[in-house]
Amino acid sequence: MVVIDAGHGGANPGAVYNGRQEKDDALALALAVGRILEQNGVEVYYTRTTDIYESPAQKAEEGNAVNGDYFVSIHRNSSPYPNQYTGIETLVYNRYGEAARLAENINTRLAQVGYENQGVNVRDDLVVLKQTKMPSVLVEVGFINTDADNRLLDERFNETARAIADGILATMWSA
Repeated sequence: MVVIDAGHGGANPGAVYNGRQEKDDALALALAVGRILEQNGVEVYYTRTTDIYESPAQKAEEGNAVNGDYFVSIHRNSSPYPNQYTGIETLVYNRYGEAARLAENINTRLAQVGYENQGVNVRDDLVVLKQTKMPSVLVEVGFINTDADNRLLDERFNETARAIADGILATMWSA
C-alpha cells in the first residue's frame, strides 16, 4: 500500500504566489498520482482527499496505522524571491536505503518531463519523514513562485503525475 499525502490543507495554504496555493496543487497532484497507482493495481491510502488540515504528526501516524509500504508527501517548493530557483527536489530522512531509491526514481522521471533536477536532499527534521515507519519521501514539485515551473506543471500536469506514479511503481516492482 502506498500512502499519498497532499501537503498542507485547510487553513494552512502552504506557499502562496499570485493567488496560487500550494495546498491546491498538492491535492490535485496527490489525487492524480493515486488514481494512476490504483489503475496499476496498487492499494492507495490518502491522508486527505479534500481541503482539510491535519498536522504532519497526524499524517505520519495515519500512514503507520494503515501499515503503508511507502509514504509519498507531495508539495511545491518556494524561495525568498519570485523566479529565483527552478526545478524539483525530493527530500528523504537519510540518503540510504529504499527511500533514497524511491526519491531517485521519482526525480529521474520528473526530469524527463522537463523539470530541472535539484536532487535528493536529506531533511532529518521533517515529521513525515522522521516519524513514519516505512520508506518516506517528500516531493517538491517545482517552485510555486517560479513562473516557468507553474507553466510546466499546468501544461504537463498529467505527465507530472504519471512521472511520480511511475517512480513509485518502478521502486515497488524492483523491491
